[in-house]
Amino acid sequence: MASVNKLNPGLWHISLPFQGEQEVIGAYVLSGKDEVALIDPGPETTLESLLALLQETEIVPEKVTHILLTHIHLDHAGGVGTLLHTMPNARVLVHSKGAPHLKDPAKLLTSAKRVYKDRMQELWGKVEAVPEENIQVIEGGDVLNIAGRRLEVHYSPGHASHHVVFYDVHTGELFAGDAAGVHLPGVDYVRPPTPPPDVDIEAWSATVDLLKRLHPDVLYLAHFGPIRNTIPYLERFRAQLFAWGDIVLGGLQEGKSEAEIVELLIARTQPELQRKGANAEIMKRYDLATNYEMTVQGYIRYWKKQHPERLSSK
Repeated sequence: MASVNKLNPGLWHISLPFQGEQEVIGAYVLSGKDEVALIDPGPETTLESLLALLQETEIVPEKVTHILLTHIHLDHAGGVGTLLHTMPNARVLVHSKGAPHLKDPAKLLTSAKRVYKDRMQELWGKVEAVPEENIQVIEGGDVLNIAGRRLEVHYSPGHASHHVVFYDVHTGELFAGDAAGVHLPGVDYVRPPTPPPDVDIEAWSATVDLLKRLHPDVLYLAHFGPIRNTIPYLERFRAQLFAWGDIVLGGLQEGKSEAEIVELLIARTQPELQRKGANAEIMKRYDLATNYEMTVQGYIRYWKKQHPERLSSK
C-alpha cells in the first residue's frame, strides 16, 4: 500500500511510518468547499512524515481548518499540540470527556507512563498542550458540516470513555478510530485494543450494536484502513473482545501474575494469527498497534473495577 492512498474524491488515507513500520497507524484527510480536515493525525514522532505526505495531496498545512479526534490516546492525538504550530487556525474537535486532557495532558501522560514506561519518548515524542481557543467540544448527536460532508458524531465508549466515531450517512463511510478493533493488511485477523484505564466490555458491546445499526458501507480503522464487509466483521470483533476477556479472567481466577497472564494470552491467541498466515513482520506490526502487555493491563483493570465478584474461581 502506498503511503498516501486516495480512497475517494476529497478523501485520502495516509500511512504514518511508526517505529520503522508502515500500515500500523493511519490518518484520514478530508477536503472540500475550501476546508481541510485531518482525522486522528497521530503522535509527534510521525508528524514530520505526516507533513511531508500531505504535500502529496497538494494540501498546505496552513489551509487545514479542522482536526477531528476519535479519542485522545497518544497514537491518535499525541502530536496535535505540536501540529498546531504549522496549522494555527485549525479547530480541534474532541469529545467533552477528552477536551480537558488536551488542554492539560499531565494526567494522560501519567497514565501512559504506567503502560509504556521508559519508551514514552521513543514511541510518542513530545506531547504539547492544545490551546483552549483551538478546542471545539463535541458530543454524541452533533452533526458537523465539514469539508463538504455532513458527519454525524456518535458517542462510542468501550475502548475509551471519550471515544466518538464520525459517520457520513450520504456516503456510508464511518471513521471508526479504535471502536472497531485492529485489523492490519496482510492477514484477515481482528484484535481487540484494550488499553487501561477505562476499557468497558459491556459499553463496547453496546457500541458494536450502534455501529451495526448504522450499517455503514465501509469502516475506516485507525489500525488500519478500510473494512467493507462491515456487519460480519463487527460480530467477529465482538467475539474476540469477549473471548480475550475470558482468557484474562481465567488467569486472574487461577491467581496468575500479570506476566503469567500475558504469556497465557499469547499462547491461547497467537496460533490463530499464525494459522491465518501471519509472518513475523505482520505479528510485529500487530504488537506495535496494540501489544499484549497493554491488552492484559486493560482487561485486568476492567475485571477488578467492574466485576470484582468474578475474580474468585469458587
